[in-house]
Amino acid sequence: MKFVSFQTGERRTFGVVRDDRIIELAGRHELPHDLQTGIVEGECFLLRVENILQDVPAELSSYSMDEVKWLPPLPNVKRNIMCVGKNYRDHAIEMGGEQDIPNELMIFTKATNTVVGHEEMVLNHEGVTAELDYEGELAVVIGRRGTRISEEEAMEYVFGYTILNDITARDLQKKHGQFFIGKSLDTTCPIGPYLITKDEVSDPHHLKITTKVNGEIRQSSNTGDMIFFIPEIISTLSKGMTLEPGDIIATGTPAGVGKGFNPPRFLNKGDKVEIEIESLGILTNRLQP
Repeated sequence: MKFVSFQTGERRTFGVVRDDRIIELAGRHELPHDLQTGIVEGECFLLRVENILQDVPAELSSYSMDEVKWLPPLPNVKRNIMCVGKNYRDHAIEMGGEQDIPNELMIFTKATNTVVGHEEMVLNHEGVTAELDYEGELAVVIGRRGTRISEEEAMEYVFGYTILNDITARDLQKKHGQFFIGKSLDTTCPIGPYLITKDEVSDPHHLKITTKVNGEIRQSSNTGDMIFFIPEIISTLSKGMTLEPGDIIATGTPAGVGKGFNPPRFLNKGDKVEIEIESLGILTNRLQP
């Protein structure tokens, strides 16, 4: 299923996409009022949605995609987004060299205030940073609470997948000597447009990923080039930390980020960034003019 969260008028709600229309589900037929609660409910939530979609009741509202305001699939993210650093060999090299290829999983986080939806404006943070950079990534959404999860069982804890742009202030990253401030400026984590359930993605480790800036291809890779695959990421994170339904894990970005060019090609005011991942759609955002 292809879940979306959206706003119509002053009302925030969620639904599924079918035949290029959004069918609203929030609060209907004993369903919860938000997608986060549905993820917590787990399989019973998905079964109820499937039953409804077999014979869509006439009273369910539907919308065209151009008449709603897109929200992040999970508009009220509960915990920091967990991000895997340097998870593509070529990206690690472009950021430093062969010595930067990690032997162990690298994790940093982005604060919840960073999250925005598809087509939402990203603040340029003029006066704070002059080096905003894009990073197209596959993101995993956890569907079950768990700790000490084995790699063999890890995929059972996945609810689905979405697209994430890990926008980074490179100058702040360098200045402060760590990732958090440079990764956590307001609006610097666009996510969406859809949350695709895992049953619709046959192999998350074989998806083409492309990032364009103003129509120009900057990143072109495949999730199969990740150094650490999803089962290992989930297992490692959960060894001493309980993962919760709705947790978001960004799996890293391939080569082609702005900092990797010589000279660097950071984002400029008004730039349009499009991230496309096979089977997951296209996430589009503009930098504030």
